[in-house]
Amino acid sequence: MVSSIGIMDSAYFVGRNEILNWINNRLHLNLSRVEEAAPGAVQCQLMDMTYPGIVPMHKVNFDAKTEYDMIQNYKILQEVFSKLKIEKHVEVSRLIKGRPLDNLEFLQWLKHYCDSVNGGHMNENYNPVERRGKGGKDRNLKCSLRSSKTNTMNNTGSGNTVSSNRTSGAKQFKSSGAVGRPNSSAEIQALSKEITELKLANDVLEKERAFYFGKLRDIEILCQVPEVEDAPVSVAIKKILYADDAEESALDAAQGYLDQIMKAEAEIED
Repeated sequence: MVSSIGIMDSAYFVGRNEILNWINNRLHLNLSRVEEAAPGAVQCQLMDMTYPGIVPMHKVNFDAKTEYDMIQNYKILQEVFSKLKIEKHVEVSRLIKGRPLDNLEFLQWLKHYCDSVNGGHMNENYNPVERRGKGGKDRNLKCSLRSSKTNTMNNTGSGNTVSSNRTSGAKQFKSSGAVGRPNSSAEIQALSKEITELKLANDVLEKERAFYFGKLRDIEILCQVPEVEDAPVSVAIKKILYADDAEESALDAAQGYLDQIMKAEAEIED
């Protein structure tokens, strides 16, 4: 079972929707964005699903909002990795920032790992809702939204006092908001323009990422050709491609390997 995979592995080409569907189906959740998993509780439960009972769910905080609480969740996850001897470096500082790409890549790796353990099959005996009930601070991920909706419904039916307050509030808003409408319209236009620009920039970045992934994939295929796959240069390139994380040490290791080969060849010639 491989816990570390290269950046060009097919696991990293699994789309956001597939990842979200996998999480939601396995854990009976309703996530709509991968960054909603940033607090780390989802990852802990995915490991608990894969190895039932290995995660101390009573310590997992499903309502983590501060960086401190999120870090505690990732500490639990890393302890589980240590128990299972999984050699995977977790970029906690990046994940808790809620960056979509960082969270997507980690979840892609996690799906690949879990599927390698259970063959991609769902554990029918695992009750994710019941296990979440053992969480340290469990609100079942988004239950705060449900409670706010419930409060809104209760307030709607609570009597004429609320209705009259809303009516007076609406009138007050109309009278006070009349002056600010031109500015609001200009702000809306500015924000719409900014959103459009961000979408275009995101499209460019996605295309650029796909372009460079394609280049790296071509290099990987070339290095796997039987005639050259054991050549020193091919081995050095694969050391960089398959490095666990993007550190300079990967380049240093590849360069060190080539230096050793060249030194050994020089000694043979002498």
